[in-house]
Amino acid sequence: MNNRKLPFIIFGIVAFIIVLTLSSSLWFTIEATDRAIIFYPFGKGLDKDNVIGPGTHMKAPWNDVYTYKVNEMSSEENMDVLDKNGLSIHVDVTVRFYPVPNKIGFIHEQFTKDYVNVLVIPEVRSTVRQVMGRYTAEEIYSTKRAEVEEAIKTETEKILIKNNVNATAVLIRSIALPEQIKQAIENKLQQEQESLAYQFRLTKEQAEAERKRIAAEGESRANNIINNSLSDKLLKMRGIEATLELSKSPNTKIIVIGSGKDGMPLILGNN
Repeated sequence: MNNRKLPFIIFGIVAFIIVLTLSSSLWFTIEATDRAIIFYPFGKGLDKDNVIGPGTHMKAPWNDVYTYKVNEMSSEENMDVLDKNGLSIHVDVTVRFYPVPNKIGFIHEQFTKDYVNVLVIPEVRSTVRQVMGRYTAEEIYSTKRAEVEEAIKTETEKILIKNNVNATAVLIRSIALPEQIKQAIENKLQQEQESLAYQFRLTKEQAEAERKRIAAEGESRANNIINNSLSDKLLKMRGIEATLELSKSPNTKIIVIGSGKDGMPLILGNN
């Protein structure tokens, strides 16, 4: 081996080892649901505006990469709140959210990667307490649960979006009341349902009575019209017409003309 080539060979081997050692620091991969920003310690610092998308990218070994999940995430919270009347309620709440992808640099600068614990959860808990404090336990437990959820979502969203986080839903998974209060509310709701059922039956019966009254009045008016239209001559004419029809019957009969009351014919059978 030529001794003059030896230094170059050694240098090549050392360079290869260095490159191999630093390769993990030179290349980084961003997944489809991630976004990244870079901090340049010897340059402009945190590059908030240049958000790096999915794929494999190269950087200098001394620069730091901060990766953020930008798909929808959720956090479950268990907490005690006070209702409008000061009654303690235990609620389980789920919030769904995601950071605005092109704003992760600003999130990192203000809250760091721990923004969920620093920003999202405290704001959700605060909003839940404020909103539920405007309703009674009965309303939260029964009639206005959807309204409470919507109010919490709307107010949470307003706060988080100012800090570049989107809240897509805030759901009340469960509500736990003191057993005595829960039983009282359920009894009241049952009584209200029974009262509505009774009112329905009463209304139905009243409607049926009104229908019968109207039918009876109509029948009475019809009878009055018929009675007022009848006369002796008309009755005699109808009687003669009926007699003629009967006379056409094949059964044996005797017709006595003018022997009935008011001169109406009599029809005598063979019995």
